[in-house]
Amino acid sequence: MADDTRIRVTDRTPGEYWDARHADHDDLASGGHMGLDRPGNEIFYAQRLGTLLSLVGDLSSPAAPLFALDAGCGKGYFARALARCGHRVDAFDISPYVIDHALAEGGGPRYAVATLDEWRSPWPYDIVVCVDVLFHVPDDEEWAAGLRNLASLVRVAGRLIVTDEDTAHRTTRGARIAHRPTAAYRAELEPLGLRHTLFRPYGFRENRVGFHVFTRTR
Repeated sequence: MADDTRIRVTDRTPGEYWDARHADHDDLASGGHMGLDRPGNEIFYAQRLGTLLSLVGDLSSPAAPLFALDAGCGKGYFARALARCGHRVDAFDISPYVIDHALAEGGGPRYAVATLDEWRSPWPYDIVVCVDVLFHVPDDEEWAAGLRNLASLVRVAGRLIVTDEDTAHRTTRGARIAHRPTAAYRAELEPLGLRHTLFRPYGFRENRVGFHVFTRTR
């Protein structure tokens, strides 16, 4: 007879799932590609980071740093990189475990525990980035609420940079991955004043995900 007290993966809350995933895997695999070895994930992270930094640009200076938000920051890899480039970085994640890990690493960002739809800021951001997070939100209403909240945090002429496939159809992979069509992102964001200005694929092996850039026009 099955043990009914055993918690299945699909019974976990998102926070519990990510706490367990990050605790069970190293600092790259837990937020990267669990099917890759360490060298593969090193390349995967470096390739994504290089593309992200090129999209953010080099407009920051010590006198006028960009204000950036890393939404769903994991263990802080991208947040620390943005801080090293001179940006003022806030970062949050749903997992208390990874925020503790990121705080121990230090490196400049200000970290907090929050969900995509509940983060608030007293100031707008020049850049809001959300790397490999939104397609891990399978519930469409939760996804839309998180996306709209992130959009509300972007200043006029600022950019929201999110990652997903550039596809025409919704695709699910298992219980925790749902890739939305680009049209779904546009439908949520364009009424809020954000225009889709660019898609740049990762170009890493068979991965179809890439960076969608939305620019606030009003």
